[in-house]
Amino acid sequence: MPRRITIQPHLSVEELEASYRKAKDPVERTHYQIIWLLAQGTPTEDVATVTGYCRDWIRQIARRYNKYGIDGLGDRRHENPGAEPLLSPEQQGELWEALQGPAPDGKRWNSRKVAEWISARINRPVAMQRGWDYLKQMGFQVGRSARKTAENSRDGENSVGKKTKRRKAKKR
Repeated sequence: MPRRITIQPHLSVEELEASYRKAKDPVERTHYQIIWLLAQGTPTEDVATVTGYCRDWIRQIARRYNKYGIDGLGDRRHENPGAEPLLSPEQQGELWEALQGPAPDGKRWNSRKVAEWISARINRPVAMQRGWDYLKQMGFQVGRSARKTAENSRDGENSVGKKTKRRKAKKR
């Protein structure tokens, strides 16, 4: 029979239940539920069934609670600021100025051209997606189509402005 996870008595079972019921954040609430159930002696398999978390993750949450108490619970993604931006505020200003005119090839800017511009500034390869991200972040409408919408299309035309054709039924 597998060993049960031992929970340190940072809070009583009643306090864990109250914290579980009061928690507003869904991840924090589930973490309290896991610890509350384990503190009552519920087997890990049953806790996994009730909460939908796997056994390994339940053990990790229990270890964090045993080590840090209630500070070990909750969604830690909220404190993660993410990666540093590719461009400094000054470089973003330079990009903004560059985007006010034509691209280096004299045509319109697109995500590839912005990514190449960024790559030249930071001296490393940049994915085309980052060019798209900066265009969108700066409020540019990229890839906007001149297609007609269903509301403004003329009778007898579909949403892309082409006349519709009726297909002949296949003879069997």
